[in-house]
Amino acid sequence: MLGAKWFRKLDERRLRLVLAAFFLALAIPAAVLIAQAYDQLKWEAFRRNQLLAEDLAARVDSALSAAVATEEARSFGDYSFLVVAGDAAANFVQRSPLSAFPVAGAVPGTLGYFQVDALGTLTTPLLPGPGVDAASYGIGADEQAARRALFASLSDVLAANRLVPRMLDAAPVEVDRDVKAEREDARAPRAAPPPSQSAGALSSLSTPAAPAAAGLSQSLSLESPRGTTQKLQEQIAKAEQTQAAFDRLAPNAVVVQSAVDEGKARVEPVPASAKKTDTRGIVVTGNEVVRRAAKDAAVAAAAVSGDAAPSAAERRKRSEQSLVAEAQPSGQITDAGKAAAAGGAGAKVEFRVRTFASELDPFEVGQLDTGQLVIFRNAWRSEQRYIQGAVLDRERFVDQAVASAFRASSLATMSDVAVSYRGRPVATLHATTGDEYASRAGAGLAGTLLHRARLSPPFGDLELAFSVNQLPRAPGALLLLWISIALAAVLCGGFFFMYRFAVGQLRLARQQQDFVSAVSHELKTPLTSIRMYGEMLKAGWADDAKKQTYYDYIHSESERLSRLIENVLQLARLTRDTQHFDLKRATVAELMDMLRSKIATQVERAGFSLTVRNDAPADAEVLVDVDCFTQIAINLVDNALKFSAGAQRRAVEIVSRRESDGSVLFTVRDYGPGIPKGQMKKIFELFYRPENELTRETVGTGIGLALVRQLATAMGGRVDVRNCEPGAEFRVSLPASA
Repeated sequence: MLGAKWFRKLDERRLRLVLAAFFLALAIPAAVLIAQAYDQLKWEAFRRNQLLAEDLAARVDSALSAAVATEEARSFGDYSFLVVAGDAAANFVQRSPLSAFPVAGAVPGTLGYFQVDALGTLTTPLLPGPGVDAASYGIGADEQAARRALFASLSDVLAANRLVPRMLDAAPVEVDRDVKAEREDARAPRAAPPPSQSAGALSSLSTPAAPAAAGLSQSLSLESPRGTTQKLQEQIAKAEQTQAAFDRLAPNAVVVQSAVDEGKARVEPVPASAKKTDTRGIVVTGNEVVRRAAKDAAVAAAAVSGDAAPSAAERRKRSEQSLVAEAQPSGQITDAGKAAAAGGAGAKVEFRVRTFASELDPFEVGQLDTGQLVIFRNAWRSEQRYIQGAVLDRERFVDQAVASAFRASSLATMSDVAVSYRGRPVATLHATTGDEYASRAGAGLAGTLLHRARLSPPFGDLELAFSVNQLPRAPGALLLLWISIALAAVLCGGFFFMYRFAVGQLRLARQQQDFVSAVSHELKTPLTSIRMYGEMLKAGWADDAKKQTYYDYIHSESERLSRLIENVLQLARLTRDTQHFDLKRATVAELMDMLRSKIATQVERAGFSLTVRNDAPADAEVLVDVDCFTQIAINLVDNALKFSAGAQRRAVEIVSRRESDGSVLFTVRDYGPGIPKGQMKKIFELFYRPENELTRETVGTGIGLALVRQLATAMGGRVDVRNCEPGAEFRVSLPASA
């Protein structure tokens, strides 16, 4: 009861406010939930790509660590053009694996390998040493020229960065071969450098070079000529500068402990029976090749198999026994050796295989001022320091080590990668964004750091920083989007339809109230008149002349009441869908004659003239319910009489004619003011009245024209209205009977 009273007090403005509050009460929590879900999906996508970045960084680091492990597994002698291979029973000289051309290093971007000896002399495994014929090892003149050009390029890079002297200044001091051999034989039994000396190789700029150079100086200074000694001292000073320059490339290197005990280099006498001849006719001599330590073999196997790279703790200085092949001194070179040294084709060169102990430090990496990278290690032989390594092209290194793996991953579509060395930018790889990689969901995360990873030693100064460029759409984002759209459509559509329904109910309630008021007025007025004239007749106050007038008035008002009641009953039947139509064939002429007789009295009593004209063929028939058709015509005529009462021409015309589509059109025209265009469709709505209830001058309930449209539609016809000059014309079209 209270709800009904509250509803009746509502107007459209209050209704909009109430429904808007209801809509917001549903929409705001739903929007918050969707936003939270969307944000959760966004961060899930962020976390998923963060894991991808971590995995990619780990794979890049693992690949580089495996490449470094491969390089660290190389022996001291691999940085020479020739190495000794074989076993105790048979050994032979062959090209070093680092002498391959074009250079294909294990570390990405390798331009070429180099070695700097204790005197600062720069060599490369690409070029054979003195007395070795390159042609006998399958190197033609063109290839040898290309190798020399590459070595010159490596030398220029190292010299430009003040790591080695210029090639013109790097000529080693020549020492007599026999004297040099005797001095090396004298030094050979010495123990390898103790850990206390070698461990400080990378922690100081001058310490490693001093003992190495000092040992060399002490062994040569007393027995060399004065001029040679002075040149040697100058060469040693340059060597110290070279070693210090390499130390500056890795100032933060960790001091490592030697993994093996001290070893002693030994030189075994070479028996004549140990001389062997390889397939090319080169005579080699030597002792048994000492195998690498089991740990070194495991490291190499791990690098080849692609297993996890050794950790920083496993990257320790290692010792090895190495064999090196040297051309025999000049006094012992045979005629064949001399011919080979002179470049004679097919000549045999006799080598002397020397055994020595060496210690190899882990590799370190530095960036040169000219932009290249250099990977190098300290190699200790007979208390002398050698530097072995390779020059890396920075762009090729980044492309092969990082960019190739980055482009092959899904991260390439959504993130950028910044490669930096000691905090300085090296390269930036940008995302190759497509159509909608991304999703606008990650627009607010653009530039956010995904993952930052520092690579393992020796590339520990290199850092990869992954940042969001365009976050991809999460797998459930599209579903959530469609759910959001559907929910928004349901809420908006529900709000709209609820509003329209509530407004319709409000208007219907007002129309029903107006209808009740109108029906009460329509019933009360004629009943009052009938009662008044009936009482006058009963009291005998009217003479014989007035009695007939009173009787006519009572009859007219009673017919009016009958039409009103019939309309109400008809409306009730149509509303309850209990109306039964008795459709029969009837000629148009018969219907027009019936209408004339039914409404003539009503029109004449109202003071109007009636014109009924049939322009349809005489045999034209329609299928109608005669009573419903009569009610339609009476309601239209009654409407014309009410709204044209003040017209200058008081006339009503009813015309019938055949339409081009075969239907029959009945028109009822008056000469009143017509109907405003904005109300032409509304006048057929139930309970609609164009005038205000408080100020209207015409009578009626607002159901007459609504009944006309419903009855015509029920018989298969249609109703419309148009304005004439002057007046209005109602048109009822009914289908002709077949």
